Amino acid sequence: MCASRAETGVEKEAFPWDRGICDAHCHPTDTIASQDNVPRMKARALVIMSTRGEDQDLVRQFANRYGVQPNTLHTLWHPGDHAVLTQIVPSFGWHPWFSYQIFDDSTPFLPGTEQLDAVRHYKAVLSPSPDDKFVSSLPDPRPLSEFLDQLRGSLKSFPFALVGEVGIDRSFRLPTHWSPSDQAKRKEGLTPGGREGRQLTPYRVQIDHQRKIMKAQLHLAGELERPVSVHGVAAHGIVFETLKETWQSYERTILSRREQKRRSSAANTHARHVTFDHKTADGESAPKSYPPRICLHSYSGPVDTLKQYLDPSVPAAVYFSFSRLVNFSRRSDKAFNVVRAVPNHRILIESDLHGAGEEMDDLLEDVTRLVCEIKGWSLVEGVETLARNWRSFVFGESSFK
Repeated sequence: MCASRAETGVEKEAFPWDRGICDAHCHPTDTIASQDNVPRMKARALVIMSTRGEDQDLVRQFANRYGVQPNTLHTLWHPGDHAVLTQIVPSFGWHPWFSYQIFDDSTPFLPGTEQLDAVRHYKAVLSPSPDDKFVSSLPDPRPLSEFLDQLRGSLKSFPFALVGEVGIDRSFRLPTHWSPSDQAKRKEGLTPGGREGRQLTPYRVQIDHQRKIMKAQLHLAGELERPVSVHGVAAHGIVFETLKETWQSYERTILSRREQKRRSSAANTHARHVTFDHKTADGESAPKSYPPRICLHSYSGPVDTLKQYLDPSVPAAVYFSFSRLVNFSRRSDKAFNVVRAVPNHRILIESDLHGAGEEMDDLLEDVTRLVCEIKGWSLVEGVETLARNWRSFVFGESSFK
C-alpha cells in the first residue's frame, strides 16, 4: 500500500496539481544547487526550514528569490493559475540536533568565569561527558541571546516567516569529527554542518539543554505571533510538556451549557471557550508566551498524545504533518490510525526532503494519495482540504476573512 507510483507501475488517477499542493516542511537549502529547481516544481508553495548556523543565510537567499510577497499572496487562495511559480515561505530556527552549539547566557557568569569556557560548556550539555579531543573538534558555541537577536531580525525581515525547525530529540547522537577520509568522501554542493555519512559517537545533547533552546524560540514566536514547526523524536511526552509550559495560565476555560446560555442571554459571548488575555501596566494585551499555531512535523507519536494537543483547553492551534519518508517508509498500522484520528482541518503533508525538484514533487504526491486513501477523500477533495489547512497554519484563520 505504501509503494510509490514508480514501484507499482499501476496507472493511477491524474493528480490535481492545479488545486494547489503545499509542502509544510522541507530542507532544500541542504542541497544548494537545488535552488534552481524551484521554478520547475509542480508544488504551489514550500515552507523551508533552517536548522543551524550554516543554513540561516541560505534560507534568506531562497526567500529573497522565491518568497511569498503581499502581491503574490492571492495566488495561494486561487491556485488554478498554472503560470504561477512555486513560492517559498521561510522558517528560521535552531534544530535540536545542533542545540549543543548554543550556550545559555541568560544566567549570570560566576565570578572569575566571565569568559566562556567551551570545554566546560560541552562537558555540561553533552552526555556522556566528552573527552577533550572530541571537544576540540567542535565549533565555538554561540550565545543564545545573540542567536535570538538574529532570529528576531530574520522574522521581522520576512513578515510571513515561521519559527523552525525547533524541538527535542532523545535519539540523536553527534557524529564523529571530520577525518581525512571523511573529507575525501564529501559530496560537492551539500551545505556544511550536516552528518554526511560520518559514524556516530555515543554523545547526546542533554534534554534540559534542548528544552531551554526550544522554549526560548517558542517564546519569541509567541511574542511575534508566528507559527512554529516542531521536531520530536522519542520525546513526544517531553515535547508536549515543553509546549504546555509556554501556554500555562492561558488555557481556555470550557464553559458549561448553563454558563453558555447565561452569557448568550447577557449578550456577552456565544463561544464555548474563553481565553483570558494578560494585560500590561498600560492596559494593553501583553505578548503571549506561546506560538499561535504549531505544526508537529512528521508526527510519529501515538493517538493518546495527539488527543492531548486537541484538548479544548489548549489555546494554540495544533496541526499534524505527515511525510512519506518518515511516516510511510514502511507499512505501519500506527501511522494509519493516527492519520485517521487527526481532525480533517488539522492535517498537513510534507516532503521533509533535502533538495527541491522532481523528487520532492513525487514525495508530496505519494503522501497526498496515501492520506486521501486513509481519510476516504477523493483526490480533489483531499488536495483542496490540505491546501486550505496549509494556508490556515501558515497565515492563520483570519486570513480567510
